[in-house]
Parts: sequence; structure tokens; C-alpha cells
Amino acid sequence: MIYVDYNATAPLRPESRAAIVSAFEVGANPSSIHQQGRQARHLIETARAELAHFIGARARDIVFTSGGTEANALALAGTAQQLQGNVTMLVSAIEHDAVRSNATQAALRTETLRVDSNGVVDLEMLKNRLVIWDVQNDGVPVVAIMLANNETGIIQPVRAVVDLVKRYDGFVHCDAVQALGKIPVDVTALGVDYLALSAHKIGGPQGVGALWVRSGAPLRPLLVGGGQERSLRSGTENLLGIAGFGAACVAASQTIEFMDELSVLRDQFEDRLMAAFDIKVFGRAEARLPQTSNFALEGFSSEIQVMALDLEGIAVSSGAACSSGKVSRSHVLQAMGVDRGVADCALRASFGWASTADDVAQFADVWIAAARRAVLREKV
Repeated sequence: MIYVDYNATAPLRPESRAAIVSAFEVGANPSSIHQQGRQARHLIETARAELAHFIGARARDIVFTSGGTEANALALAGTAQQLQGNVTMLVSAIEHDAVRSNATQAALRTETLRVDSNGVVDLEMLKNRLVIWDVQNDGVPVVAIMLANNETGIIQPVRAVVDLVKRYDGFVHCDAVQALGKIPVDVTALGVDYLALSAHKIGGPQGVGALWVRSGAPLRPLLVGGGQERSLRSGTENLLGIAGFGAACVAASQTIEFMDELSVLRDQFEDRLMAAFDIKVFGRAEARLPQTSNFALEGFSSEIQVMALDLEGIAVSSGAACSSGKVSRSHVLQAMGVDRGVADCALRASFGWASTADDVAQFADVWIAAARRAVLREKV
């Protein structure tokens, strides 16, 4: 099996697995004050420090959650509640459903920020909207902008968004789930107020994530109870998952240069496909995650591709893998103005920490062979 679906989830890193196994031996509640409880607390705080170091943050500003979705929900709903609903949320058209859906639930007023044909958020639209901002009617501007798109890999101008929003005393939430471990992520350089992260995208375990919160940024907890995580996320912490998350951060930080090699392999992969067929590579002219490629051959449907490649031992997705297993049209490509017939043929290839040059080359071979069979069937 060749795995080409890292943007859905990355295989568990051996370092993370080892940390999880070690945490099993502790087996205590990190809120307990006895020796074993203190050992559990030490594991959690070590992981918090490891994650903080990875993103250039202070450990005390990190809140562990059950994953990226909860981190996004906490940032958006928690901000809206703390500001007593007096907000308008501006959400980019290419955000993950974890952001789009939670923004709609969190605020009575939400607006969509369009993107251009390359999938980059329209800064001029944002600027023009803020210029006419009416605090009495619009409340506080809260902008949700991802660092890198999960389907196309296109990197967004987050700092430029922050610079615009701060002129109007607004706040910026950034979903950095796909970017972590693939490009440098630094909260100081980004300037955002909230940053959502997830362990399983970098080779940590599923079911654990984190929200970084800038000191002083408005936030109200969604889960209350025992007061864990500085009372911002009550509930006994996921000791095993958090320990694995921290170990994955350390491993990913030590191998992030490998992403440059994957960028070269990704480009060679696309060149091979483009030499064989008239494919469309989305966002190829823009800055992208180094290991992500989203492309389409019109007439070769996404669903057929996924099934044909699966039969050949290739694990790949047509887009976001968070839609209950459905192969559906991408709202991201739709926002980019991609023709419906082309969008229905889009495939996302995403490589990662365990990918090899042979994996990439074999995937290209198998895809080209499958595409040729599809073309022949069309001619018959």
C-alpha cells in the first residue's frame, strides 16, 4: 500500500507511539496531587512546552482540546460569547467546515470573504469591508483565515489580514491544522489572536489538538466543570494523546527540512502528469504546502479515480476527508471559480514524513496507467 493521504491523517510516528506507550505506564489523573498524578501532570506540561516551542509561543497560552475541530469551535464560539454576541465574523470562502460551521453557529452575523482564481483570499475585499465598518451595527470584526488550505495546500496571506483587521480593533483566528509540521509556524510572526492545531496531521495520535490564545484575547470556555486547562477546557486531559502530540512536535520540528525534498518530488510528480495529460494543477503558481498537489483531468471523475487507485494499492482522497466518507464536490474549488466538470475530477495527493521517492514515482505510474485506461474507455 502506498499512502498519499497525509492531509487526511499522517501515520503515527514511532516517537509518538513510544511516548504513548510510556504514558500508559503512568495511569493516573493529572489533577491528582499524589506522586503518580504529578508524573501525569509532568507529561502534559512537557508536551505543552514542546508544542509551544514548535510554534514560538509560551506554554501557558496553549489549551489542549480533543482535536482541531474543537479548537476552532472554542476560538470562534468562545470569542463571540465573551463579546456577548456583538461580533460579525468574516470567514474566508475556503475555510474547512470545522471553521465555517462553527462560525455560523457562533455568531448571528457572518460574511464570506471571497478568494481569487488561485485560491488566495481577496485582501482588497477585506479592506473595503473594513473601511465601511459600523461598530454600532456590525460589532467587533472577527476574521477566520486558515494558514494553508487542506485541499489545495495554498498558503494564505495571514499577516496581511492581521495588519488590516488590527486597524479596526478586531481579532483574527487562524486554522493552522494543515500547516503545522509542513511549513514554519510562528505565532509572533503571524500576529493572530487564536491558532488551532491538531496532532494527527503531523504524525501524532487522533483525538487531540490544541488552541493557542494570545494573552488578553477575549475567550469564554465552552466546557466547564473541573477547571482544567486554565478553566478554558474542563475535563480530564487526554494524557496519552497529549504525550503523543508533544513527541510528534519534537519529531516534526527535527525533520521539517525534509519538506523541501518533498516539494521537489511533488513538482516532479506534477511535471510527469502534465507531460502525459492535459491536467489542471490548482494553485501551482502560488505558494503551497510543499507536499500537497490538487489536480484534475476533465472526464476522469474523482470517485472513479479514488476507487481505481485503491484497487491498485494507492490510498488517496478527492479532497477533504471529513465529510462522512463521501466523495463530494469541493467548496474550495467552487470558491476559486473552477468549472463544475473540472472540479468533479479533482484529486488531492498529499505526501508526508514517511513518503519516499519510490512512493511518489509509483503513484505517478499507477495514476497515468489508470488515466490511459479511462481515456481508452471514453474512445470505445
